[in-house]
Amino acid sequence: MTSGERVLTALARQEPDRVPINYDANPGIDRRLKEHFGLAADDNEGLRQALRIDFRSVHAPYVGPSLHAPVPDRVVDEWGLRKRWVEHESGGYWDLCDFPLRDASLDQVEAWPMPSPDDYDYFHIAERCGQYRDFCVVAGGGGTGCVINRAGSFRSMEQVFVDLISDNEAGLRLIDRYLAIQLEVLARTLEAGRGGFSVLWMGEDLGTQIAPIISLKLFRKHIRPRHQRFIDLAKSFGLPVVIHTCGSSSWAYDDYIEMGMSGVDTLQPEAKDMSPAYLKKRYGARLAFHGCISTAGPVAYGSVEDVVANVRQTLEIMMPGGGYALAPTHMLQDNSPTENVLAMYDAARTYGGY
Repeated sequence: MTSGERVLTALARQEPDRVPINYDANPGIDRRLKEHFGLAADDNEGLRQALRIDFRSVHAPYVGPSLHAPVPDRVVDEWGLRKRWVEHESGGYWDLCDFPLRDASLDQVEAWPMPSPDDYDYFHIAERCGQYRDFCVVAGGGGTGCVINRAGSFRSMEQVFVDLISDNEAGLRLIDRYLAIQLEVLARTLEAGRGGFSVLWMGEDLGTQIAPIISLKLFRKHIRPRHQRFIDLAKSFGLPVVIHTCGSSSWAYDDYIEMGMSGVDTLQPEAKDMSPAYLKKRYGARLAFHGCISTAGPVAYGSVEDVVANVRQTLEIMMPGGGYALAPTHMLQDNSPTENVLAMYDAARTYGGY
Protein backbone atom coordinates (compact mmCIF):
# COMPACT_ATOMS: atom_id res chain seq x y z
CA MET A 1 0.00 0.00 0.00
CA THR A 2 1.02 3.61 -0.42
CA SER A 3 0.96 5.74 2.72
CA GLY A 4 -2.24 7.40 1.55
CA GLU A 5 -3.96 4.07 0.96
CA ARG A 6 -2.72 2.83 4.32
CA VAL A 7 -4.17 5.76 6.25
CA LEU A 8 -7.49 5.80 4.43
CA THR A 9 -7.87 2.07 5.03
CA ALA A 10 -7.28 2.61 8.74
CA LEU A 11 -9.73 5.53 8.84
CA ALA A 12 -12.31 3.23 7.26
CA ARG A 13 -11.72 0.88 10.25
CA GLN A 14 -10.18 -1.82 8.09
CA GLU A 15 -6.78 -3.51 8.33
CA PRO A 16 -4.02 -2.00 6.13
CA ASP A 17 -0.69 -3.71 5.45
CA ARG A 18 0.73 -2.07 8.57
CA VAL A 19 -0.30 0.51 11.13
CA PRO A 20 0.13 4.08 9.80
CA ILE A 21 2.65 6.23 11.69
CA ASN A 22 2.71 9.96 12.39
CA TYR A 23 5.14 12.45 13.92
CA ASP A 24 5.11 15.80 15.73
CA ALA A 25 7.83 17.21 17.99
CA ASN A 26 9.22 20.21 19.81
CA PRO A 27 12.33 21.89 18.35
CA GLY A 28 14.87 20.25 20.68
CA ILE A 29 14.06 16.60 20.01
CA ASP A 30 13.37 17.39 16.35
CA ARG A 31 16.91 18.78 16.04
CA ARG A 32 18.44 15.78 17.81
CA LEU A 33 16.62 13.33 15.55
CA LYS A 34 17.89 15.14 12.46
CA GLU A 35 21.42 15.06 13.86
CA HIS A 36 21.05 11.32 14.48
CA PHE A 37 20.15 10.72 10.83
CA GLY A 38 22.77 13.15 9.53
CA LEU A 39 20.16 15.56 8.18
CA ALA A 40 20.22 19.32 7.84
CA ALA A 41 18.35 21.30 10.48
CA ASP A 42 15.65 22.30 7.98
CA ASP A 43 15.27 18.88 6.32
CA ASN A 44 11.78 18.12 7.60
CA GLU A 45 10.97 15.84 4.69
CA GLY A 46 14.17 13.87 5.15
CA LEU A 47 13.30 13.16 8.78
CA ARG A 48 9.82 12.00 7.87
CA GLN A 49 11.27 9.72 5.24
CA ALA A 50 13.76 8.30 7.75
CA LEU A 51 11.00 7.58 10.26
CA ARG A 52 8.66 6.30 7.49
CA ILE A 53 5.91 8.75 8.38
CA ASP A 54 2.68 8.32 6.39
CA PHE A 55 1.23 11.83 6.78
CA ARG A 56 2.06 15.16 5.13
CA SER A 57 0.39 18.56 5.63
CA VAL A 58 -0.34 21.19 3.01
CA HIS A 59 -1.72 24.62 3.80
CA ALA A 60 -2.07 28.04 2.24
CA PRO A 61 0.41 30.46 3.87
CA TYR A 62 -0.58 34.01 4.74
CA VAL A 63 1.03 36.47 2.31
CA GLY A 64 -1.01 39.58 3.10
CA PRO A 65 -0.02 42.82 4.81
CA SER A 66 0.99 43.13 8.47
CA LEU A 67 -2.24 43.94 10.28
CA HIS A 68 -0.87 44.47 13.78
CA ALA A 69 2.03 46.47 15.16
CA PRO A 70 5.03 44.59 16.53
CA VAL A 71 5.32 44.22 20.30
CA PRO A 72 8.70 44.02 22.09
CA ASP A 73 9.68 40.48 23.14
CA ARG A 74 6.64 39.05 21.39
CA VAL A 75 5.83 37.26 18.15
CA VAL A 76 2.66 38.73 16.64
CA ASP A 77 0.81 36.91 13.85
CA GLU A 78 -1.71 38.09 11.25
CA TRP A 79 -4.54 37.68 13.75
CA GLY A 80 -2.85 39.91 16.33
CA LEU A 81 -2.21 36.97 18.67
CA ARG A 82 0.94 37.31 20.75
CA LYS A 83 3.47 34.72 21.93
CA ARG A 84 6.49 34.92 24.21
CA TRP A 85 9.26 32.37 24.69
CA VAL A 86 8.98 30.55 28.01
CA GLU A 87 11.76 28.24 29.19
CA HIS A 88 10.87 25.18 31.26
CA GLU A 89 12.51 21.99 32.40
CA SER A 90 11.58 20.14 29.20
CA GLY A 91 12.84 22.84 26.85
CA GLY A 92 10.66 25.79 25.93
CA TYR A 93 7.52 27.01 24.15
CA TRP A 94 6.25 30.03 22.35
CA ASP A 95 3.34 30.51 24.73
CA LEU A 96 0.34 32.69 23.99
CA CYS A 97 0.17 35.79 26.16
CA ASP A 98 -1.35 39.25 26.69
CA PHE A 99 -4.80 38.20 25.33
CA PRO A 100 -5.47 41.46 23.47
CA LEU A 101 -9.27 41.10 23.34
CA ARG A 102 -9.77 39.87 26.91
CA ASP A 103 -11.97 42.80 27.91
CA ALA A 104 -13.13 43.81 24.42
CA SER A 105 -16.63 45.08 23.76
CA LEU A 106 -18.69 43.99 20.76
CA ASP A 107 -17.62 47.14 18.88
CA GLN A 108 -13.96 46.41 19.62
CA VAL A 109 -14.34 42.83 18.42
CA GLU A 110 -15.92 44.04 15.19
CA ALA A 111 -13.12 46.55 14.65
CA TRP A 112 -10.25 44.12 15.34
CA PRO A 113 -8.23 43.62 12.12
CA MET A 114 -8.39 40.05 10.85
CA PRO A 115 -6.88 38.55 7.71
CA SER A 116 -8.86 38.32 4.50
CA PRO A 117 -9.20 34.93 2.80
CA ASP A 118 -7.89 36.76 -0.29
CA ASP A 119 -4.52 37.19 1.42
CA TYR A 120 -3.53 33.53 1.54
CA ASP A 121 -1.45 31.89 -1.17
CA TYR A 122 -3.39 29.07 -2.83
CA PHE A 123 -1.28 29.03 -5.98
CA HIS A 124 1.07 26.17 -5.02
CA ILE A 125 -1.50 23.99 -3.24
CA ALA A 126 -2.07 21.63 -6.19
CA GLU A 127 1.67 21.29 -6.80
CA ARG A 128 2.36 20.47 -3.13
CA CYS A 129 -0.45 17.92 -3.06
CA GLY A 130 1.01 16.36 -6.20
CA GLN A 131 4.45 16.10 -4.60
CA TYR A 132 2.88 14.15 -1.73
CA ARG A 133 0.43 12.13 -3.81
CA ASP A 134 1.58 8.82 -2.30
CA PHE A 135 1.06 10.08 1.26
CA CYS A 136 -1.95 10.97 3.37
CA VAL A 137 -2.21 14.69 2.60
CA VAL A 138 -3.75 16.60 5.50
CA ALA A 139 -5.69 19.85 5.23
CA GLY A 140 -6.23 21.89 8.36
CA GLY A 141 -4.72 21.08 11.73
CA GLY A 142 -5.24 21.19 15.45
CA GLY A 143 -6.40 24.81 15.35
CA THR A 144 -8.92 24.34 12.53
CA GLY A 145 -12.47 24.90 13.67
CA CYS A 146 -11.29 25.27 17.27
CA VAL A 147 -13.58 27.31 19.52
CA ILE A 148 -12.21 27.19 23.06
CA ASN A 149 -8.45 27.32 22.60
CA ARG A 150 -8.57 29.69 19.65
CA ALA A 151 -10.92 32.11 21.38
CA GLY A 152 -8.82 31.73 24.51
CA SER A 153 -5.82 32.97 22.55
CA PHE A 154 -7.66 36.27 22.10
CA ARG A 155 -9.67 36.41 25.32
CA SER A 156 -7.92 34.12 27.88
CA MET A 157 -9.35 30.71 28.76
CA GLU A 158 -11.17 32.06 31.80
CA GLN A 159 -13.02 34.67 29.77
CA VAL A 160 -13.95 32.17 27.04
CA PHE A 161 -15.68 29.94 29.55
CA VAL A 162 -17.55 32.98 30.87
CA ASP A 163 -18.48 33.90 27.29
CA LEU A 164 -19.86 30.44 26.53
CA ILE A 165 -21.79 30.10 29.78
CA SER A 166 -23.24 33.61 29.66
CA ASP A 167 -23.80 33.87 25.88
CA ASN A 168 -21.59 36.94 25.90
CA GLU A 169 -22.27 38.77 22.65
CA ALA A 170 -18.72 40.02 22.15
CA GLY A 171 -17.13 36.63 22.84
CA LEU A 172 -19.48 34.73 20.55
CA ARG A 173 -19.07 37.28 17.76
CA LEU A 174 -15.30 36.92 18.00
CA ILE A 175 -15.62 33.15 17.61
CA ASP A 176 -17.87 33.47 14.58
CA ARG A 177 -15.65 36.08 12.93
CA TYR A 178 -12.49 34.01 12.94
CA LEU A 179 -14.25 30.73 12.19
CA ALA A 180 -15.90 32.24 9.11
CA ILE A 181 -12.46 33.27 7.81
CA GLN A 182 -10.99 29.84 8.61
CA LEU A 183 -13.85 28.12 6.83
CA GLU A 184 -13.46 30.20 3.68
CA VAL A 185 -9.67 29.75 3.61
CA LEU A 186 -10.20 26.01 4.02
CA ALA A 187 -12.79 25.89 1.24
CA ARG A 188 -10.43 27.68 -1.15
CA THR A 189 -7.55 25.42 -0.08
CA LEU A 190 -9.52 22.25 -0.74
CA GLU A 191 -10.69 23.61 -4.09
CA ALA A 192 -7.13 24.53 -5.05
CA GLY A 193 -5.95 21.03 -4.12
CA ARG A 194 -7.98 19.57 -6.99
CA GLY A 195 -8.67 16.29 -5.25
CA GLY A 196 -5.17 16.00 -3.79
CA PHE A 197 -6.16 16.07 -0.13
CA SER A 198 -6.82 12.89 1.85
CA VAL A 199 -8.30 14.10 5.15
CA LEU A 200 -9.37 17.20 7.07
CA TRP A 201 -7.91 17.68 10.54
CA MET A 202 -9.72 19.75 13.18
CA GLY A 203 -9.10 20.53 16.84
CA GLU A 204 -10.86 21.22 20.13
CA ASP A 205 -9.46 20.54 23.61
CA LEU A 206 -12.48 19.28 25.53
CA GLY A 207 -11.11 17.79 28.74
CA THR A 208 -8.86 18.15 31.72
CA GLN A 209 -7.01 15.03 32.84
CA ILE A 210 -9.91 14.03 35.11
CA ALA A 211 -13.13 15.39 33.62
CA PRO A 212 -14.82 17.26 30.76
CA ILE A 213 -13.81 20.90 30.44
CA ILE A 214 -17.38 21.98 29.64
CA SER A 215 -20.80 20.34 29.95
CA LEU A 216 -22.36 18.28 27.17
CA LYS A 217 -25.21 20.82 27.10
CA LEU A 218 -22.77 23.67 26.47
CA PHE A 219 -20.92 21.60 23.87
CA ARG A 220 -24.14 21.00 21.97
CA LYS A 221 -25.13 24.63 22.15
CA HIS A 222 -21.89 26.33 21.12
CA ILE A 223 -19.33 23.82 19.83
CA ARG A 224 -21.26 21.22 17.88
CA PRO A 225 -23.03 23.50 15.37
CA ARG A 226 -19.83 25.38 14.61
CA HIS A 227 -17.85 22.17 14.09
CA GLN A 228 -20.60 20.77 11.89
CA ARG A 229 -19.90 23.43 9.25
CA PHE A 230 -16.31 22.22 8.88
CA ILE A 231 -17.34 18.57 8.75
CA ASP A 232 -19.98 19.35 6.13
CA LEU A 233 -17.40 21.20 4.02
CA ALA A 234 -15.02 18.24 4.17
CA LYS A 235 -17.81 15.84 3.24
CA SER A 236 -18.65 17.99 0.21
CA PHE A 237 -15.12 17.21 -0.99
CA GLY A 238 -15.43 13.53 -0.08
CA LEU A 239 -12.92 13.76 2.77
CA PRO A 240 -12.93 11.97 6.12
CA VAL A 241 -12.47 14.17 9.19
CA VAL A 242 -10.25 13.63 12.24
CA ILE A 243 -10.41 15.83 15.35
CA HIS A 244 -7.64 16.53 17.84
CA THR A 245 -9.13 16.32 21.35
CA CYS A 246 -6.79 16.64 24.33
CA GLY A 247 -7.61 15.43 27.82
CA SER A 248 -10.67 13.48 28.90
CA SER A 249 -12.70 13.95 25.72
CA SER A 250 -14.46 10.67 24.97
CA TRP A 251 -17.67 12.04 26.51
CA ALA A 252 -18.17 13.97 23.23
CA TYR A 253 -17.42 11.10 20.84
CA ASP A 254 -21.01 9.89 20.45
CA ASP A 255 -21.96 13.36 19.24
CA TYR A 256 -19.01 13.48 16.87
CA ILE A 257 -20.01 10.13 15.41
CA GLU A 258 -23.50 11.51 14.73
CA MET A 259 -21.91 14.54 13.07
CA GLY A 260 -19.92 12.40 10.65
CA MET A 261 -16.47 12.36 12.30
CA SER A 262 -14.23 9.52 11.11
CA GLY A 263 -11.44 9.58 13.67
CA VAL A 264 -10.17 11.10 16.89
CA ASP A 265 -6.62 12.22 17.69
CA THR A 266 -4.38 12.65 20.75
CA LEU A 267 -6.00 10.07 23.08
CA GLN A 268 -3.98 10.73 26.22
CA PRO A 269 -4.07 7.36 28.01
CA GLU A 270 -3.60 8.93 31.46
CA ALA A 271 -6.85 10.91 31.21
CA LYS A 272 -10.19 9.64 32.44
CA ASP A 273 -11.93 7.29 29.99
CA MET A 274 -9.14 7.61 27.44
CA SER A 275 -7.20 4.36 27.82
CA PRO A 276 -6.68 2.37 24.60
CA ALA A 277 -8.72 -0.55 25.98
CA TYR A 278 -11.66 1.69 26.91
CA LEU A 279 -11.67 3.52 23.59
CA LYS A 280 -11.34 0.38 21.48
CA LYS A 281 -14.12 -1.42 23.31
CA ARG A 282 -16.60 1.45 23.36
CA TYR A 283 -15.90 3.23 20.08
CA GLY A 284 -13.79 0.90 17.96
CA ALA A 285 -16.68 -0.12 15.72
CA ARG A 286 -17.55 3.52 14.99
CA LEU A 287 -14.34 5.59 15.14
CA ALA A 288 -10.73 5.32 14.05
CA PHE A 289 -7.98 6.32 16.47
CA HIS A 290 -4.75 8.31 16.09
CA GLY A 291 -2.32 8.78 18.98
CA CYS A 292 -2.20 6.91 22.33
CA ILE A 293 1.62 6.96 22.80
CA SER A 294 1.93 9.33 25.73
CA THR A 295 4.52 12.10 25.61
CA ALA A 296 4.39 12.05 29.43
CA GLY A 297 4.91 8.28 29.67
CA PRO A 298 7.74 5.86 28.87
CA VAL A 299 8.90 7.86 25.83
CA ALA A 300 9.89 10.68 28.20
CA TYR A 301 10.64 8.88 31.46
CA GLY A 302 11.19 5.18 30.76
CA SER A 303 13.89 2.99 29.30
CA VAL A 304 14.08 1.80 25.71
CA GLU A 305 12.61 -1.49 26.90
CA ASP A 306 9.71 0.36 28.56
CA VAL A 307 9.00 2.22 25.33
CA VAL A 308 8.98 -0.94 23.24
CA ALA A 309 6.67 -2.68 25.73
CA ASN A 310 4.29 0.30 25.75
CA VAL A 311 4.13 0.48 21.96
CA ARG A 312 3.66 -3.26 21.64
CA GLN A 313 0.86 -3.33 24.23
CA THR A 314 -0.91 -0.39 22.59
CA LEU A 315 -0.72 -2.07 19.18
CA GLU A 316 -2.07 -5.34 20.56
CA ILE A 317 -5.12 -3.48 21.85
CA MET A 318 -5.73 -1.09 18.97
CA MET A 319 -4.70 -3.02 15.85
CA PRO A 320 -7.34 -5.79 15.62
CA GLY A 321 -9.88 -4.95 12.93
CA GLY A 322 -7.91 -1.89 11.83
CA GLY A 323 -8.81 1.68 12.66
CA TYR A 324 -5.57 2.81 14.30
CA ALA A 325 -2.63 5.10 13.45
CA LEU A 326 0.28 5.24 15.89
CA ALA A 327 1.42 8.69 16.97
CA PRO A 328 2.52 10.59 20.06
CA THR A 329 -0.30 12.13 22.07
CA HIS A 330 1.09 15.60 21.43
CA MET A 331 4.36 17.02 20.19
CA LEU A 332 7.23 14.89 21.45
CA GLN A 333 8.80 16.89 24.25
CA ASP A 334 12.41 17.97 24.46
CA ASN A 335 12.93 15.83 27.58
CA SER A 336 12.35 12.66 25.54
CA PRO A 337 15.68 10.85 25.04
CA THR A 338 16.57 10.41 21.39
CA GLU A 339 16.97 6.65 21.82
CA ASN A 340 13.47 6.39 23.26
CA VAL A 341 11.89 8.19 20.32
CA LEU A 342 13.80 6.03 17.88
CA ALA A 343 12.68 2.95 19.82
CA MET A 344 9.06 4.08 19.55
CA TYR A 345 9.21 4.23 15.77
CA ASP A 346 11.27 1.05 15.46
CA ALA A 347 8.70 -0.81 17.59
CA ALA A 348 5.85 0.58 15.49
CA ARG A 349 7.45 -0.86 12.36
CA THR A 350 8.41 -4.13 14.05
CA TYR A 351 5.07 -4.93 15.66
CA GLY A 352 2.67 -2.91 13.52
CA GLY A 353 2.32 -5.25 10.56
CA TYR A 354 -0.85 -7.23 9.86
